[in-house]
Amino acid sequence: MARIIPITDFSAPELDVYARLTENQLVSRRDPSEAMFIAESPVVIERALDGGCVPVSFLMEDKHVTGRGAALIARCGDVPVYCAPEAVLCRLTGFHLTRGMLCAMRRPARPAVEEVCRGASRIAVLENVMNPTNIGAIFRSAAALGMDALLLTDEGSDPLYRRAIRVSMGTVFQLPWTYFPSGCAWPALLHSLGFATAAMALRADSLRLDAPELRACEKLAVVLGTEGDGLAAQTIAACDYTVMIPMAHGVDSLNVAAASAVAFWELGKR
Repeated sequence: MARIIPITDFSAPELDVYARLTENQLVSRRDPSEAMFIAESPVVIERALDGGCVPVSFLMEDKHVTGRGAALIARCGDVPVYCAPEAVLCRLTGFHLTRGMLCAMRRPARPAVEEVCRGASRIAVLENVMNPTNIGAIFRSAAALGMDALLLTDEGSDPLYRRAIRVSMGTVFQLPWTYFPSGCAWPALLHSLGFATAAMALRADSLRLDAPELRACEKLAVVLGTEGDGLAAQTIAACDYTVMIPMAHGVDSLNVAAASAVAFWELGKR
């Protein structure tokens, strides 16, 4: 049974995870098994639990303990539930809690690329995408529009940052994903796993997104680049296809999150 604990002392060390530790500090623990992330809102917390994530504690408005948070609390055994009125929680955390609750959770172990790709026929690859909002939006589009898995380079943003999780609506817990090993020649790795690679880039020699040879690929990786600069030249050179979304009215390109949704809709068709 959960332990319901009204907040009476802002300096209590058990509240550090919500009030005083940065997201990088939550990740960078001496013991990797102690690394954590913060899930925000009932829907996101529920999807994290459904995905097998292990809760450490809750922080929620006291009205939710017997309201919209009750079913979530009931799933989590004797984890502590720290509670207070909304104004107190805003003072503690420095921001408004979406839907009135947070949950600190253990970070799951990262699976290997081969494990994530097993059985997949359409995957997305993010090369150094830095903005957590974009990461979250891409995950949501990937989950909704036919991608089976998602792979990231290690210089990009963390899908388990609170904002990325929230923007994704918890789809980071529904779609298999992992990072490539540092320094990995990942286009070659994907080729060894049977994937054709399609680099999204506006170039004169690019195929249109609806090119029939792309639809014909049994296994296809859709590769998207960082905000602003796009994909590295060596990445484009290492991919099998260069693919473009035709632009109109003099627009030079789409935001990476918007481009991902268009690409996933078209290339996710099988």
